[in-house]
Amino acid sequence: MANLRESDKKMSVAKKMLDLGKQSSVIREIFEYGLKRKAEIGAENVFDFSLGNPSVPAPPQLNDIIKQLIDSVPAEKLHGYTSAPGDQSVREAVADYIQETFRFPATAELIYMTCGAASGLAICLNALTTQDDEVIVFAPFFPEYRIYVEHSNAKLIIVPCNEHDFQPDLAGLEQAITANTKAIIVNSPNNPTGTCYREDTIQKLAEILKQKQLEFKKPIYILSDGPYRELIYDIELPYLPHYYDNTIIIYSYSKSISLAGARIGYIFVSPLAENANDLFVAICGAGRSLGYVCAPSLFQFLIKECIGMTADLSIYKKNRDILYNGLKDLGFTAVYPSGAFYLFVKSPIQDAEKFCELAKKYELLLVPSDSFGYAGFVRIAYCVSTEQIINSLPAFKQLAKEYNLLP
Repeated sequence: MANLRESDKKMSVAKKMLDLGKQSSVIREIFEYGLKRKAEIGAENVFDFSLGNPSVPAPPQLNDIIKQLIDSVPAEKLHGYTSAPGDQSVREAVADYIQETFRFPATAELIYMTCGAASGLAICLNALTTQDDEVIVFAPFFPEYRIYVEHSNAKLIIVPCNEHDFQPDLAGLEQAITANTKAIIVNSPNNPTGTCYREDTIQKLAEILKQKQLEFKKPIYILSDGPYRELIYDIELPYLPHYYDNTIIIYSYSKSISLAGARIGYIFVSPLAENANDLFVAICGAGRSLGYVCAPSLFQFLIKECIGMTADLSIYKKNRDILYNGLKDLGFTAVYPSGAFYLFVKSPIQDAEKFCELAKKYELLLVPSDSFGYAGFVRIAYCVSTEQIINSLPAFKQLAKEYNLLP
């Protein structure tokens, strides 16, 4: 065996997974660089806007609820397995919340508890797609969509948004839908732009999909990836199942209640979806095949007790206003975000990666938009302390001077 030629050696691991493991996330690379710089010069001197990690603390009541659960719920139940799709009483609580909050029919039998939205997306894509199926995303989009779609053996189809408002290009969508289209991922509020899709946008999108379903005589599903749903500012956000029957909601409590590390969320299949029960059974099968069964029981029971609660989301609005107005005054052009906690800023040069490298000169850590499938912008995650945003503005001023942006 030791004398085997290189060409005769067989790969001991899956090459596809090996290649994926070698491809580190651009966002994570910048975050790791930030950790190194903070160790070198002090955290207060580094303005890290790379990672969408909630900075607002979870409500203090959550700790009390966890303690009460530990004291009152038998350990074998609190830390043991639940049913594969989740504890029945938790799923009922989620269904009740959907009915009361969105005035939409929901049943526990169509709720699947997940380890956050990431596993929810992976499960749904594997439940829906087979070889040659296509999944449409609107650019810019969360980079992991590509990985989830390709792992499900489907093909990713990218439709750019309109740059003047970053609403989906619906004419482009209409042209992109084919007989192979199985699903469209809708992310509103959007990562990385902070844009929320207007009601008229959702209505027209639903009309297009209804027409295409008739044309191709097959269902086309909307996968609504909505972990930022509660992070909205001065607007109302349409609830997609009201507008389109073949909708699957994928939700996470990571952002709204600052439980990112708890990895807890849910999938909700609209009861109006075609063959909704079979669809849910396929979701259960996909969860089983991927090993995504029985989301963390402690956090399932926590959600049941604090459902509808949020962290102090007003802090993100304050951060948005300070940062958006501050950068605008310095001559930068940015998309006005009506949700989430990201600012999408136009790079003064087309090469956003080069711009982000120069920003490091002033200890500003920004994410180039290329990895989001859209060139010429940078993403700034303002889920940081308000103090960091205020202290970063002089650095942004120096950066603006580099490109003669100051009014």
